[in-house]
Amino acid sequence: MPGVEFEVVRASIPIAQVLELVEFVALSRTGNQLRGSCPLHRSNSNNSRTFSVNLDTNRYQCFKCKAAGGQLELWAAFQGITVYEAAIDLCNRLGIDVTWVRRW
Repeated sequence: MPGVEFEVVRASIPIAQVLELVEFVALSRTGNQLRGSCPLHRSNSNNSRTFSVNLDTNRYQCFKCKAAGGQLELWAAFQGITVYEAAIDLCNRLGIDVTWVRRW
């Protein structure tokens, strides 16, 4: 199985695009920090702010279910797939070429 250049893929896909795919609705915003209901554990509360996203660092964290990571981990957790599969799937969905590891 060929390797994916994860850092190149991460640099190509802002977490904001993944938030759109998971239909995240921010309930509050302070600068580039968003808060709202967690799309992973699907909080039942309409005003929950347990899910926090930093648009500058492309990182997220849920203070309830303890999920945390970057855009690839968010998509992987949301879809129930590996990070490898998430990188390929996101690139395909967003029309970005997958960057593969070059082997000498």
